[in-house]
Amino acid sequence: MILFLGIFFLVYGSVHLYVFLKVRAAFSPGILTNIFLALFMVLMILSPVAIRFAERSGFEMFARVLSYTGYTWMGILVLFIAASLVVDLYRLVVFVFGLIAKKDFSCFMIPHTHAVLFPLALSLIATVYGFFEARDIRTEKVVIKTGKIPAEIGKLKIVQISDVHIGLIMGEERLKKILHIVKSENPDILVSTGDLVDGQGDDLSIIADLLNGITPRYGKFAITGNHEFYAGLNHSVQFIEESGFTLLRGEHSTIEGVMIVAGIDDPAGERYNQYRNISEKELLAGLPGDTFILLLKHRPVVDSSSVGFFDLQLSGHVHKGQIFPLSIITGFIYPTQEGLARLPGNSYLYVSRGTGTWGPPIRFLAPPEVTVIELVHPQDFT
Repeated sequence: MILFLGIFFLVYGSVHLYVFLKVRAAFSPGILTNIFLALFMVLMILSPVAIRFAERSGFEMFARVLSYTGYTWMGILVLFIAASLVVDLYRLVVFVFGLIAKKDFSCFMIPHTHAVLFPLALSLIATVYGFFEARDIRTEKVVIKTGKIPAEIGKLKIVQISDVHIGLIMGEERLKKILHIVKSENPDILVSTGDLVDGQGDDLSIIADLLNGITPRYGKFAITGNHEFYAGLNHSVQFIEESGFTLLRGEHSTIEGVMIVAGIDDPAGERYNQYRNISEKELLAGLPGDTFILLLKHRPVVDSSSVGFFDLQLSGHVHKGQIFPLSIITGFIYPTQEGLARLPGNSYLYVSRGTGTWGPPIRFLAPPEVTVIELVHPQDFT
């Protein structure tokens, strides 16, 4: 955790320093303005940690206000940096061409003030758009034909929510909208593929009651994500179970005559010594091959040794970057960061973009989703 915090402060602090130097170069602010800007940026750098401490200490209102302020600023900063780097690249190209051609191309150069104001305007516009996009929950529908679903059932509907991040920002009203979509789909099974909870607040009973209002005929299943460990595993497990989910931690649950649902812990639990280190292949290999095996795994990482032992892996975690252009970075880490991918051995992977938001209460070119997966027996496939 100390290493993680060290890297975070180094990267986030460097980004703020970049912005601070750009503002100074563009506007040459006075001493008082410089001090105010520096203090504000230090507060924003420290805000993610301050939010956690405030929440744990019971100062929920302060933590909530700081969450909206600090994380909205984080979103604006990501968008500003992206736009600013494009402008900086353009300025560099103009400068280099001038040197090569030995000509004065200053008429094509963007002034320092515009090099700040233009990216700032774009980032603010994108933030406003992203605020509404985060609330525009899409319903993504996937149909998979499989002979492992009993013919007498014909069709089975699984609804997946992922990365809801219930906490200071994602509260009762946002959850009601999500659950309205879930209820309208009338699922046979509801699954949560991690990061359902993201806060250390003690009283989540109202939220748990809302989730208990969903009662699929074959049950509800959940797994841990990294944020269940960050928020406190005991607190998270209690909330998940009070919400009516069967929590799978390196284990499986058999729905007689229908399918088997297996789930594994997120490896973030290792640093807390709370990780159930169960071999994925060992968990799956002993299960009957003629039964549909649904694997719940928070991160969209495919274990090559277990491919073929499950039929469908449902994952989340990535949020498709949540704010473009972060999706470019996450795309390098996770080859499949959204949608359905076919794997060897007649297995599938589906990666949700996530249903809520982490950190910034915005999404940009990565809308949230509730996923509806229909498993259809071949004779019922039309």
